[in-house]
This record gives sequence, structure tokens and C-alpha cells, in this order.
Amino acid sequence: VLRDDFRQPPGDVVVAAGEPAVLECVPPRGHPEPSISWKKNGVRVSDKDEHLTIRGGKLMVASTHKSDAGVYVCVATNVVGERDSEPAELVVF
Repeated sequence: VLRDDFRQPPGDVVVAAGEPAVLECVPPRGHPEPSISWKKNGVRVSDKDEHLTIRGGKLMVASTHKSDAGVYVCVATNVVGERDSEPAELVVF
């Protein structure tokens, strides 16, 4: 089972360059519990990137760069399939 509705979709975030940013996402209810990943501008975000951390539905950027700006989507995945959240914009000024 994987419901359609995200319990908390990510919201737009505006930060100054160098500030930390956090995008939060609570996935839809599912069985098994869905795992979360993120896409930026349609491309899956890798947590191999040292200034990004994905933990428990949060995407954390330690120190934002202009290049972090973009449209982010939270992706909930389990054996049934995957659901994309509404997009959220990260603005870095």
C-alpha cells in the first residue's frame, strides 16, 4: 500500500548564500513504510554530496551555494511504487 497524499509536502525555502537550508517531507502512509529520496530539477539528489544530508525525510544543506537553488521534489518509494510530492523551490540569494 502507498497512499497518494504526503503527510507533509516540502515548502518553499528562501535563504542567503552560506546559510543552512532544510527542506522537510513526511511521506504518505504506506506498507511497508516508504523510503524517501529527493530530486532537484528532476535529477535524483545523491547524499554522497558532502554538503547535503538526507535524514528522516529532511534534506539538509549545511551551507547553501547559488548552485543549490532549484526545484526540489520529495520522492516516497516502497514495493508498490513511488509518489512525488508537490515541488518546492529553494531560493538562494
